[in-house]
Amino acid sequence: MFMMFAMTSDSVGEIIKEVKIAFSVTNAQASLMHSLPMLGIALSGLFLGFLADKLGRKPTIIIGLAVFGIACYSFMVANDFIFIVSLMTLSGIAVGIFKTGALALIGDISTSTRQHTSTMNGAEAFFGVGAIIGPLLVAYLIHQGVAWQWLYVIAGGVCTLLIVVALLVRYPSYVRTHRSEAEQVSVKQSLALVKNPYAFGFSMGAFLYVAAESAIYVWMPSYLVCDAMSVKATYECYSDGMARTLAIYSVTAFFVLRAAGRFVGIWMMSHFNWALVLMVFSGAIVLCFGLGLAGGKQVALYLFPLSGIFMSVIYPTFNSKGISCFPKHQHGSVAGVILFFTAAGAAAGPFIMGIVSDSMGGDAKYGFIVATGFAFLLFIGLVYNYLKNPTQQRLTEIEASEYGANG
Repeated sequence: MFMMFAMTSDSVGEIIKEVKIAFSVTNAQASLMHSLPMLGIALSGLFLGFLADKLGRKPTIIIGLAVFGIACYSFMVANDFIFIVSLMTLSGIAVGIFKTGALALIGDISTSTRQHTSTMNGAEAFFGVGAIIGPLLVAYLIHQGVAWQWLYVIAGGVCTLLIVVALLVRYPSYVRTHRSEAEQVSVKQSLALVKNPYAFGFSMGAFLYVAAESAIYVWMPSYLVCDAMSVKATYECYSDGMARTLAIYSVTAFFVLRAAGRFVGIWMMSHFNWALVLMVFSGAIVLCFGLGLAGGKQVALYLFPLSGIFMSVIYPTFNSKGISCFPKHQHGSVAGVILFFTAAGAAAGPFIMGIVSDSMGGDAKYGFIVATGFAFLLFIGLVYNYLKNPTQQRLTEIEASEYGANG
């Protein structure tokens, strides 16, 4: 599921290049192709995240996958910009449903908060794999003269297979063993979690991280193009053959490094202090962005994709630790809250960057300056998290109450 979602969402930078030419839209208008689906995920996570606790993980996942599949297959007849954006928004709503169910399910099958973090990194690693496959598929389809919309049709086929698998797989009997708590779950209680300092803290961290990360796969292709009026042209300003190849496949390089980092993160988060790792890695992201901007495109060509290594473990760890601060019967709801802020960051970040870039003559460089600001704020927050360690007592209590019997 994570891989399928990433195939579509993380291909948007490549798709935007085509849509800008086909429909003659501005950077701000094109960014709606990313921002509105993220808004759909955000609202779905916040207002429908409780379904995973109310209905159970399995029904919630199947409902979300069904809606996503319908949206994907509808791309076969999508040839209008507004219709395309509408379908992307519907797919975002569907993702918010099945992803909260999946995130809650990870908590059900974990036997400790540490294992929860490792498992989350593993799941997000497959997201990273999908993020590699998607842009490559779009590039291949366009090269073959096939419309990029067929990426969604392919994703719809994968979604259909996942629905069949979900129907056949036996899930943990969570709802039956916690029926009294499940029956009390509601939208109101989900919204109340926003005020909780643990949910809010990790959610704000996810917001800042995704706002910075999305700059890479949404705007890096446009930034590295030397001639903004001819985005299909060869990147002629890169005289070196290796540099030219990297410029063309920069997003893929970023996703490869991010995926590799997440698989390594499965081991890393089992052996090192997670707060220290996140602080160091977030600082490295700031350096990659700052030095990449200062050195120009010839330097950014290497440093922007390199940031994928350092981004790899941050979001899965935010998700895991944030969810682990709550008892299992609230995992779906708190996953929805964190997903809301995640998608809000993914929606607001690129849109703000697009507006700033347009106001400065269309140069994506100025959008990356904004992204660097997001990354710096994230670093400051993670320095505080490492020095003060505000979640240590809470995680210890949850470990004893929720996982003690299984561990």
